[in-house]
Formats: sequence, C-alpha cells, structure tokens
Amino acid sequence: MQSNAKIFSGTGSKYLAEKIAKKFGEPLGKVTIQRFSDGEIGVEFQESIRGRYVFLVQSTFAPTDNLMELLLMIDAANRASADKVIAVIPYYGYARQDRKDKPRVAIGSKLVANMLVAAGADRVVTMDLHAPQIQGYFDIPVDHLDSSAIFIPYIEQLRLENLTFAAPDVGSANRIREIASYFECEMVICDKHRKRANEIASMVLIGDVNDRDVILIDDICDTGGTLAKSAGLIKDSGARSVRALCTHPVLSGNAYQNIENSVLEELVVCDTIPVNNTSKKIKILSTDELFAVALRNAYENKSINSLFIKGRVRSI
Repeated sequence: MQSNAKIFSGTGSKYLAEKIAKKFGEPLGKVTIQRFSDGEIGVEFQESIRGRYVFLVQSTFAPTDNLMELLLMIDAANRASADKVIAVIPYYGYARQDRKDKPRVAIGSKLVANMLVAAGADRVVTMDLHAPQIQGYFDIPVDHLDSSAIFIPYIEQLRLENLTFAAPDVGSANRIREIASYFECEMVICDKHRKRANEIASMVLIGDVNDRDVILIDDICDTGGTLAKSAGLIKDSGARSVRALCTHPVLSGNAYQNIENSVLEELVVCDTIPVNNTSKKIKILSTDELFAVALRNAYENKSINSLFIKGRVRSI
C-alpha cells in the first residue's frame, strides 16, 4: 500500500534528503526551485500533495537562500492543501544567536522560529541545537534529535583504553557529562574567554588528561579555532591522543587549514551540512537512518523516545 507521506528537499540538502528518503522507503518528491535573474526564488511542487503528510528537508546553513527556500516550500505546501507540513532541519542556522547577551542585538534563533511558524510549519525535526532551550521558541512541536545515537557506536568501536571526554567550553559541559556518564569515564573542561566572535583570548584546562585518550565533543565546528586550540592545550597537558566529534561541520574561513595543522588525530562530523572534504583528518558519519526513523515514527504517530534510554541515547 502506498504511503501517504512525501519527502521533498531544498537545493542545499538534497544529498542528505535522497538518503533519508531511501531509508524511509519512499522516493524523493519532485519540486522545482528556480531563481529569477535578480536572485528571487520561486518554488513549485511537481506532483499533488493534497491531503499528504509532507516532510521538507533543508538545513539552514549559509547563504540565507537555504532558509528562504524552506520558508517558500512550507508556504507552497500549505497552499497546495497538504495535510501536515513538517520542516526537517538537520542544521538549524542562527542557533548561536539564542539570547540577548549584550545591548542592541537580535535573537536570531527566535526570529527564525517565528518565521517557520508564520510560514505554516506544523512540526520541526532538527538535531543538536546549539542551545536546547531554542525548542521553547516554537509554538509547535519540536523533535530534537541527538547525534549521540551516531557518535556512541563510533566511539565504542575505537576501543580506547584510557578514555576521557573534553568539553571545548563551559557551555558544552552538560552534553559532555551525559556521554561521559554513559561510558562511566572522566571528563575535563577547556574554559575559554573570547575577545569577539571566532577569536579566543585565553583558555585554561580544568581536569587531568595525563596519559589519556581524549575525545572533544561539540555541536558546531565553525573555523576550527576552538577545537585546534583545545586539542593543543590537552596534548600539551600530557594526553596520549586527542580527537574531536562535532555534529555540524560549518567549516568556514580557515577551518580546513586549522584542522589539518592541529594535533587532532581526526575530526568526525555528521552530514547535516555538505563537506568539501579536502582533509584526510575529517571523517563523515551519515544521519540518514536517524532521521528516517524519526520521520517514520512521526508519520505513524509513534514515540521517538525509543531512541533514548533515561537520558542516554540508544544506538539506532
């Protein structure tokens, strides 16, 4: 029997949407996204979606065209009488602007949430928000997936003897504490102070890493500066090896050079953002199965809690 669900993709995430659709068991839907000569975007679904359960896959990484495509697809799906419109956003851009931490600044993540709701999204499925409280910016359900379902099996197959987890900053401490608890091992924190965005003024290590195999874990790798500096500090403090796991490979500016020249054994990332993999140190793990399971459960009105065990994430 044919499913009533359809999966479509914007241009920025088609590589991932194709894999998700295959795991889900449905062909990727046909949608035309055109650009006029002035750069304006037009969206048109090439098949009927009346009464259908529509998943729209698009990460909102730079440029902002990716976000605009998603908003237009949501609007077009509602105007085409879709039953439910679910925005599947593997990487939720503007998430770092999650609070007013200084005068006269915008809260970008709240603004994006408002736009998605205003466009007509019924639900959002995303992964590893920079700040979990961003879920509260939405007045619609949010399924917040955890990359630990992908990273934990990878860490287990490494079979590291003296495993220690490291948070690259204090803000990541809770995330690292949960994973360290899962493996019943120690954790350390790299406490950093910034002069401005993407520029670290100072960093100190809290904890002991002597003769340890250390894994740094973060949600975003942007320029790679924090990871490179953290890895260097940990290595200089006596660690036997240092590697990093990051969900979203933004990898802007001199990121590839910073990673290549660092002491990191490897940088393991997810495919929430396409990667121009020019470094032998970068390894990519796919999120297709995790998203496919979450979408299938959403479509069948099943809980996604089966992916979690008392706050610990189960391997899919």
